[in-house]
Amino acid sequence: MALRTPPTPEIEAYITGLFAREDDILRQIREQSAEQGLPQIAVSPEEGAFLALLVRLCKARRILEIGTLAGYSAIWMARALPADGYLVTIEKSSVHAEVARRNFALAGLEGKIRLLVGQASLMLKKAAALAPYHLIFMDADKEGYPQYYEWALKHLPSGGVIAAHNALWGGSVAGEASSPIIEAVRSFNRMVAQDERVTAHLYPAGDGTLIAVKK
Repeated sequence: MALRTPPTPEIEAYITGLFAREDDILRQIREQSAEQGLPQIAVSPEEGAFLALLVRLCKARRILEIGTLAGYSAIWMARALPADGYLVTIEKSSVHAEVARRNFALAGLEGKIRLLVGQASLMLKKAAALAPYHLIFMDADKEGYPQYYEWALKHLPSGGVIAAHNALWGGSVAGEASSPIIEAVRSFNRMVAQDERVTAHLYPAGDGTLIAVKK
């Protein structure tokens, strides 16, 4: 019988302690975002380290992020870029964007990150001018994922990566619970799983990240 390790807080702490340790800047950003009243929906340290690994694995030089929040995930990814790389990130909230700007400055990454403020459907037109991208990370409104996904496939080269956060939605996608957002996530997961244009898999750590590599 094959061994299977259940995801427990102890296992998560073990992995984070070895492979996803935050430095003082990342820890400060994560802790202060709660104090500033921002929604606590950012990626976990383990997920941030996984995103940074993806950046290096696909040798990304240009990254697009849809959904900035306080900039925590953007910093993980931007730090993994080569010297000539850059990251474009889209945030619809001007309040969140101002917090992110301060955090990018704190991390010394202003020169590697360009922040676009506005609705993603509009900002993607601006982002297209900087394409192609090698990695596109989606962490915004789940109902918009199909639209963002199709846009991403048009602006990625072969071998480019799409990563979509919250693919498990608290585990609800595997149960019988139903709501508009649960059905949106389920539908998106099915769509990508059946898409012959990509090779895809769901990484289950945190709240799940769906990974699709363009063929």
